[in-house]
Amino acid sequence: MKGSRVTIHDLARAAGVSVSTVSKALNGNGRMAIETRERVKRISGEIGFRPNALARGLLSNRSFTVGLLTNDTYGRFTLPVMAGISEALVDHGVSVFLCAIEDDPALAKIHVDAMLDKQVDGIIATGKRIDKSLPVDLAHLPVPVVYAFTKGAPDSATLTSDDGHGAVLATEWLLKLGRRRLVHITGPTSFMSVGERADAFRQVAGKDATVMHGTWSETWGHEAIASIWNGAGEKPDGIFCGNDQIARGVVDALRERGANVPTDVSVIGFDNWEIVADQTRPPLTTVDMNLKELGRQAGLMVLALAEGRTVEHGLRRLPCKLVVRDSCGGKRI
Repeated sequence: MKGSRVTIHDLARAAGVSVSTVSKALNGNGRMAIETRERVKRISGEIGFRPNALARGLLSNRSFTVGLLTNDTYGRFTLPVMAGISEALVDHGVSVFLCAIEDDPALAKIHVDAMLDKQVDGIIATGKRIDKSLPVDLAHLPVPVVYAFTKGAPDSATLTSDDGHGAVLATEWLLKLGRRRLVHITGPTSFMSVGERADAFRQVAGKDATVMHGTWSETWGHEAIASIWNGAGEKPDGIFCGNDQIARGVVDALRERGANVPTDVSVIGFDNWEIVADQTRPPLTTVDMNLKELGRQAGLMVLALAEGRTVEHGLRRLPCKLVVRDSCGGKRI
């Protein structure tokens, strides 16, 4: 057998038993004579049998693949989640394959059926927001399902970022810098995350602190600053934005009005979308939702379920972290 990989079928022939018996012997299950089990194990070592993915599947009734299902076709949230999943599973010999379903129920069903046909060990569902489900029912599949950054089925294992915690980090940092006239410029009220961040902002900044709602866009950041600067009263010295795109629009609009960032106004975003945050001038301080860690934990969770271990179900919120750059002043952390 030199020069080629020893297969499970080679082992079965060498031991004079069936592939099924090899599987049971190496897994330590099934009924057979002790002598048979020991002979299979001994010969396995003698001929250098190392199970590849197919052989491991035959040995354990697993495919060592996990499906990742998402409607985030742009990849803003899914790519860091997938990076975390892959990092968690690579050492376990488990591969991840991604299926993008947009918001199409028919396409979603096709991909789910394909995953089941491939006998995946589990499915991780992810998306663009925690308060919206994917357009497919995953509640009664014959494989474990974990939800990460999308709305899960009742009593499911669901992971999400703690939006309120992120907002507290941002607002407390502005206050620590000595900013007292704070404004929160954020997205549409239809998003659950918007409400959670706004509530947390007001808990720290004061119940009467200004919150302005608009779209998730740089244009809205420009419009919000125009509205504030064209109005009466004191101007803010600290602005917490609902995402990095809004924050970039805010920074540009402030510069156009002669307000220096961060000397006159400190600005903080949300998402840590590095392609936006790093290219903002000055670079943007922002809240990181720890999506890679969220993906890592989702990967370990679906692996545990696939191996028959107990996993606590329900919604688990992961803490955020503040990434300090130049847009708010103060020492970087």
